[in-house]
Amino acid sequence: MEFMSFVADGLLMGFVYGVAAIGMSLIWGVMRVINLSHNVLIVSGMFGVYLLFNNLAMNPYLAIILMGIVGLLMGILIYAIALHRVINAPQLSTLLATFSVSMIMTGLATAAWTTSPHNVEFSLGSISFGPVTFPITRLVAALVAVLAAGGLFLFLYRTRLGRYIRAVTNNRAAAEMVGVPSNQILALSFGLGAMIAAISGGLIATFFPFNVLSGMNYQLKSFVVCVLGGLGNPLGALVGGLVLGTLEGVIPVFMETSWVPVFEFGLFVLIIIFRPSGLFGAKE
Repeated sequence: MEFMSFVADGLLMGFVYGVAAIGMSLIWGVMRVINLSHNVLIVSGMFGVYLLFNNLAMNPYLAIILMGIVGLLMGILIYAIALHRVINAPQLSTLLATFSVSMIMTGLATAAWTTSPHNVEFSLGSISFGPVTFPITRLVAALVAVLAAGGLFLFLYRTRLGRYIRAVTNNRAAAEMVGVPSNQILALSFGLGAMIAAISGGLIATFFPFNVLSGMNYQLKSFVVCVLGGLGNPLGALVGGLVLGTLEGVIPVFMETSWVPVFEFGLFVLIIIFRPSGLFGAKE
């Protein structure tokens, strides 16, 4: 029965991993940019929820919504400042641009809050389904992650701006020929990816301690999830998150927790070697 509790806990965490990876996958799929500022966007969601909860006594889930909006604006700003002029340059240029943003923002955050751990002291108790018991915050986080992913898919497939994003993704030059403002659409796409990353950071803050460097760990997990599900495939990223979360839940039942990263990155290497397109196929 303890095994089932670990599996359920891992699955719930997998939804959060999946939605974090969706932001990275979306940005890669639309503009072929590996976003190395993904970690600071996740951290911004963590600290935003922490500050709003501690200083204004705001409900963390309302704070997460606000941080999603802030993440959207941050992403658009990062694109305008760091990526707009190098978006058509070789991929190394965009890689270095987002890496520079990450280093600058991490430095500023470290100066403001040091690397001391912080925690959002918030609990909704626990809930049991038969022999399986887990914190309600995990269940709510999984639900919010599913809603965020579903909202993104509805936006992409049911709105005009979503159609513009898919048009630019498929053929940017052809989209421009029929009047789609590609630069604005790329900025919006980066903003949406940043928004999803900030939301995932806010969700993680409701049940795990964090510091200004915590985002790097979740950025690495997002890489693994993206490769596992298929680069540029948001649905694959969500399923990949569930696989990774389940793996993290099951491994500690049989061995020390310190073995978890070994298996995660071992899986990462195996996928790259034997199925580089991922479980659901990379975006062509």
